[in-house]
Amino acid sequence: MSRRTNPRWAAALVAAAFTGMAAASPTQARPAVSSAVNRATAVAAASDVSSYYAAADGKTGAALKSALHTIISSQSTVSYDQVWTALKNTDQDPANTANVIELYTGKSIAKTRNGGNTGDWNREHVWAKSHGDFGTTTGPRADLHHLRPEDVTVNNIRGNKDFDNGGSTVSGATGNYTDADSFEPRNAVKGDVARVILYMAVRYDGGDGFADLEPNDRVGNGSLPAIGRFSVLKQWSLQDPPDTFEQRRNEVIYSTYQHNRNPFIDHPEWVESIW
Repeated sequence: MSRRTNPRWAAALVAAAFTGMAAASPTQARPAVSSAVNRATAVAAASDVSSYYAAADGKTGAALKSALHTIISSQSTVSYDQVWTALKNTDQDPANTANVIELYTGKSIAKTRNGGNTGDWNREHVWAKSHGDFGTTTGPRADLHHLRPEDVTVNNIRGNKDFDNGGSTVSGATGNYTDADSFEPRNAVKGDVARVILYMAVRYDGGDGFADLEPNDRVGNGSLPAIGRFSVLKQWSLQDPPDTFEQRRNEVIYSTYQHNRNPFIDHPEWVESIW
């Protein structure tokens, strides 16, 4: 059964996100008044989120997808080089502010280890950039909502494979599996992956010079502007609802970089409403 969002639950989600942001801050000592300030900030943020999606209120299906596309397409952009710096903020380890958390391995690694050598982390395109031929221009290629830190070797193993269940264990990434044409991430980020794919499908509809990205229910999509397996991604979204790390990430991208949000993190029930 899908989770239904009400205002109280939405406020709790945002409050949790701000709690995560506080935990990730290098400044841990706060005056006694900070808890009251944090509560007030969380309430204000919940109101801001509600206002952000006002144009989508009461809509379902294709009308909801269209409204969300219009909302989230209003965004700032970052260059592909700027992504390195942004990921050091969006994916910061809450327990160690000098590190980031890799998406598939779940490992905490020094921010300074970004690069292309074995043991480094690099920029994983969850929506593989060959699925739609993103090229080198700013746009989907540099959209922070689908870019995550990942171990270079594991990133290469995932390559441009579609997502599905099954396969053999990925070396160096316990809980992940792969075969010739698909990749299964660890349980803790299955929903993260699903919500990234669905964000990309809503954000990029072919109307702004980029490919029309759509999920489908197959694997082996190659260079088509599609990624599957859609039925599995929907299951993953239900199985792994948004957590504090994912909520904080969404908030940082919105407030600091792109000024747009992933609606399926704020309203995971919209997956079923649209599809």
